[in-house]
Amino acid sequence: MLDLKFIVENVDLVKDGCRKKRAHDDIDQIVKLYSERKNLLNDIEDLRARQNQVSKEIPQKNDSEKAGLFEEMKSLKDDLKIKEQELTDLQTELNPLLLRVPNPPLPEVPEGADDQDNQILRTFSQPTEFDFEPKDHVQIGEYLNILDIERGTRTSGSRFYYVKNDLVLLEFALVQYALEKIMAKGFQPILPPTLVREEAMIATGFFPADKNEIYRVNPDEDDLYLIGTAEVPLCMLHYDEIIEKSTLPLRYVGFSNCFRREAGSYGKDTQGIIRVHQFDKIEMFSFVDPATSAEEHQLILSLEEEIVQGLNIPYQVVNVCGGDLGNPAAQKFDIEAWIPTQGKYREITSCSNTTSYQARRGKIRYKDENGEKDFVHTLNGTGIAMARIFVAILENFQNEDGSVTIPEVLRPYMGGREKMVQKK
Repeated sequence: MLDLKFIVENVDLVKDGCRKKRAHDDIDQIVKLYSERKNLLNDIEDLRARQNQVSKEIPQKNDSEKAGLFEEMKSLKDDLKIKEQELTDLQTELNPLLLRVPNPPLPEVPEGADDQDNQILRTFSQPTEFDFEPKDHVQIGEYLNILDIERGTRTSGSRFYYVKNDLVLLEFALVQYALEKIMAKGFQPILPPTLVREEAMIATGFFPADKNEIYRVNPDEDDLYLIGTAEVPLCMLHYDEIIEKSTLPLRYVGFSNCFRREAGSYGKDTQGIIRVHQFDKIEMFSFVDPATSAEEHQLILSLEEEIVQGLNIPYQVVNVCGGDLGNPAAQKFDIEAWIPTQGKYREITSCSNTTSYQARRGKIRYKDENGEKDFVHTLNGTGIAMARIFVAILENFQNEDGSVTIPEVLRPYMGGREKMVQKK
């Protein structure tokens, strides 16, 4: 969330941010309500000041004069009640508008409407080529008996699947491999809750913008939400807290199940596990001094690249354009892996600098050595998103006989084995 005063004092900048993000613009209405709110606050202050003044005058007056002052006090009380209700009603109208205002993109964010306009920054390795007709990950998974989409659909519906046998072991290997690299940079490991309250979704900026993408659980009783990323509970670790500046940065890495409705993806990626409702993910999250957030962003990106490079998967890094950025992020970088059977790069990780947007909503501040308080900056980044990394590994490391070569860095976690082979 942006500071109301900042919006009013930087209308053109905030409007340009909305334009760049292709977001609906309520800024004029916010400015109008701000002005009305300011006038109401002044009126309330004046009424209270007069109440105090009359209260002091009453003991000094005779009986007839007191009667007039008592009548005025009653009128002041009635007027104050009306004005306070008007302020409450105005704030009720203003708050949802403020929550919908996106974080303005940083100047380095390119213009563009969607992922087709993202700016390619660099590539690693060349797209994988084969001297045989490559199979897609669904065919490979069925042949090796490591992926069962048919039974997953029968059990839970479309976009669900079973992970089996060697692919289970591959996931555990990926978890160990990624955690060792990430923890070496000072990230503390966390197993967070996967059900959160509504305020957690609001604090991280997923509500109201992405509410249709989140699963709601027991609305008439528990009224909880399944997380789409560990970013949400990791951010809430310091909800409504004041952090000593000397302890920053605070870095966490969480492993969790993730659940996404994919409500806006009708007709997209209907085959396979590129776009699914449930997957496991390792997520990095940092609370930092605002002066170091750009540097932290590069650190998280470098860790993501180190992990994917270690797996030797061809990829490209993109600077995400304004229209593809989402509400909380001021800047986001994606890593897109080469998917041979699709003949294109697909996103497997992202990392975002949300500046003070989440911290302001989550009331997360730091205190410096002089006792001054300000909002921290928060950043997040994917360590490993399992479903998509499975696709990248299975398709890029497949062999003509149907086996899949295990990336060398994962072999120590899989008993030294070099390949996944067919199992009945």
